[in-house]
Amino acid sequence: MSGGSKDGRFMWYELMTTDPGGAEEFYTAVTGWGTAPFDGAGDMPYTMWMQGEAPVGGLMQLPPEAAAHGAPPHWLAYIGTPDLDATYARALELGASTYVPPTTIPDVGRFAVLADPQGATFAAYTPAADSPGHPGPAKVGEFSWHELITTDHPAALGFYADLFGWEKTDEMDMGDMGVYQMYGQGDETYGGMYNKPEEIPGPPHWLLYVRVPDVTAAAETVTRLGGQVLNGPMDVPGGDRVVQCMDPQGGVFALHWSGADGS
Repeated sequence: MSGGSKDGRFMWYELMTTDPGGAEEFYTAVTGWGTAPFDGAGDMPYTMWMQGEAPVGGLMQLPPEAAAHGAPPHWLAYIGTPDLDATYARALELGASTYVPPTTIPDVGRFAVLADPQGATFAAYTPAADSPGHPGPAKVGEFSWHELITTDHPAALGFYADLFGWEKTDEMDMGDMGVYQMYGQGDETYGGMYNKPEEIPGPPHWLLYVRVPDVTAAAETVTRLGGQVLNGPMDVPGGDRVVQCMDPQGGVFALHWSGADGS
């Protein structure tokens, strides 16, 4: 992975929800994930999402303090950095705000949860040992695209570029909706960002896509199990297919089928 001392990869994905048991049943059916308990999270029960033998993310109860401040069930993306404390300090200098200050989980690593200057929530993370995830294209069952819906995507990209070394890659003119700016590092594209139109409710946020073998079938499973399809399924440039959804507890996520190899 390019990027020198700034890793910049998406390393972990965490669902905080009001009903972890219900969410576990829903996502295992929609994505094909397995689950495994994690014993290193202290008093808070924590479950790992598993794709085969590899963990791809985590599941936990929405913390009471977050719920008290109006936070809905949501997915949180962790972005890798070799120096959490320096990245955290720089983020504050650039106008970010803090939800969780730098915190250590023994044998796991060090993280902080922030809102970027436009208000989208993310986590910065320095792993203790081996970095989770891998460079290169996502496999089925892994997170494959990371989309930022914001109010000022050039400023947002500047913020994340400073922290994590991201660079502009391709861009797409969406007409009245403006430019869809893709970003990544080296020869890898991580996702895209665009300015939120008025008809999309809510504040700026990250939308995370999971690669599945059949978007249409997965969307049918979403609705059958009490979730909602918000947009799609639809074809997107490059021959892929996506659908944007809400789980039964209110967490927003998306699914992605890649046409690159027919799987």
